[in-house]
Amino acid sequence: MTRYLMKLLIALTATLFVAQTFAGDMQPQPSATQPKTAVHRYLIERTFPPDALKGLDADTKKKVNSNNASVGVRWVESYANAAKTKTFCVYEGPNEAAIRKAAELNGLPVDSVTEVPVTLLPK
Repeated sequence: MTRYLMKLLIALTATLFVAQTFAGDMQPQPSATQPKTAVHRYLIERTFPPDALKGLDADTKKKVNSNNASVGVRWVESYANAAKTKTFCVYEGPNEAAIRKAAELNGLPVDSVTEVPVTLLPK
């Protein structure tokens, strides 16, 4: 009987280890009480006149983030060219319309919006 319990314990431990290993690759599922809203990632290209980004301070960022949140959008990060006349911004939101609405609320130009659902890593 003791030998049987030891084998069972070893088998259960191995199963739990394997399950935990693979669980890290799975996306959490929404519960029955949570709405099933998908979050999409977008790359937004913008063109600004010279010196337009000089006033981008903490208060401005706070206002942008607040306006974004009002339409379910989150600013992830941005990149700018050396002249600071072009930006490439990563945003998350429910759809392209929400991304464009957030830009409108913030008075930001939009050259293009591209959904980028695939992440390519160097490793």
